[in-house]
Amino acid sequence: MRKALIGLVMSATVLTPVAAEAQNSRAERAQQRYERLGERNQARVEQRQQREAVREQRQAVRQERQSVRQERPQRIEAPAPAPVQSAQGVEQRSAGNWRSGDRQRSGGDRNSGREAYRQRVQETREASQRSAEGLDPRYQRQAVRNQQRYEERLRDQRRDDRRDRRDDRRDWRGDRRDDRQDYRQARRWDRQWRNDRRYDWQNYRYAHRDLYRGGRYYSPYRNHSYSRLSIGFVLGSGFYGDQYWLNDPWQYRLPAAYPGTRWVRYYDDVLLVDTYTGEVIDVIYDFFW
Repeated sequence: MRKALIGLVMSATVLTPVAAEAQNSRAERAQQRYERLGERNQARVEQRQQREAVREQRQAVRQERQSVRQERPQRIEAPAPAPVQSAQGVEQRSAGNWRSGDRQRSGGDRNSGREAYRQRVQETREASQRSAEGLDPRYQRQAVRNQQRYEERLRDQRRDDRRDRRDDRRDWRGDRRDDRQDYRQARRWDRQWRNDRRYDWQNYRYAHRDLYRGGRYYSPYRNHSYSRLSIGFVLGSGFYGDQYWLNDPWQYRLPAAYPGTRWVRYYDDVLLVDTYTGEVIDVIYDFFW
């Protein structure tokens, strides 16, 4: 009997350092895993901040373009290069008059606006030719150059307008896409799921008590004690590591979590946590026995 007791004591003495070393290695691996999760969450937060900065930059560019468009009519209303007047006294209209005439003729329609532009160019060409008839060849060449410059300015103006409208539409679509994504992300979770009989986890727990015996809970942080959390609280990354996930929420009669969130165990409570920010989205107290 004495020999058996001595053998048990010696075996326990030998196995104690081995068990302690294994426990330390597990703790180190868990700590490394928590650090990796924290780095990933930090990277996701930085990406979100970068997206917000890009959105603000787009807004600033859009405001600047809008201010430029507001100032542009003053430039357009400036008179065209001085035409060469003939003896007949043919007058050329200013760029502002042509533009107002375009609006009246086009009526806001794109095709009619193009026709008005072609008609305007043709009329200015004919007026320039009539005004240069019978003059010295040098003045005729000057009149042709003035007409060419005027047409180039019109083409550049139309090209800039089309580019600005295209960029504004692209920015507007990008902003709306981001806004819709943020709105869906904020409105996706509905806490009225408790009224759905499919998720009656309380009655289901009475019939399956063993399933809700979670066992002892080990906090990821040393000297941490239980505190009753509420919606909106931000958890540390260790509390929603993969060892605390409920991989099959339906097994406990819980609704499925949408991408980016997870049901996790917190002592005897269960929390729905945003894995990007650590924010508590939903909570059920005393879920486990």
